[in-house]
Amino acid sequence: MAIHYFEESVKSGLKDKRKLSAFLKALVARHLDVKTIDLNYIFCDDAYLLEKNRQFLNHDTLTDIITFDLSAADDELVSEIYISVERVAENAGKFKVSYNTELHRVIFHGVLHLCGFKDKSAKDKALMRDMEQQCLEAYFTEQ
Repeated sequence: MAIHYFEESVKSGLKDKRKLSAFLKALVARHLDVKTIDLNYIFCDDAYLLEKNRQFLNHDTLTDIITFDLSAADDELVSEIYISVERVAENAGKFKVSYNTELHRVIFHGVLHLCGFKDKSAKDKALMRDMEQQCLEAYFTEQ
């Protein structure tokens, strides 16, 4: 059971990775019955993520996160989660929250997708936002 954090020519500013990893593992365990967790977070800039978006999803737009589920079996969760720190910083300003809060919201967003939560319809989007908020509150009040 491993969660890794990589920085692709950027600094994410992510702190307390052990606490975050434990929280993410517990979050997955609440929603999925898996024996193996192998999550790789790759923090990058807009250009890097835009290229992934074009190459793999045929989208020519900037985004803050792309989540790839690479699981080969039902009892495992294997994923690469790409996060643009530039989008996170811009969105933090737009939503009037701290960079750290927005970074964690996006981190949780990726895992929630892997746990089956969607955000295409208005109803699904509202549930996703609620789940993100629950995660933020639980994570930042945990000691």
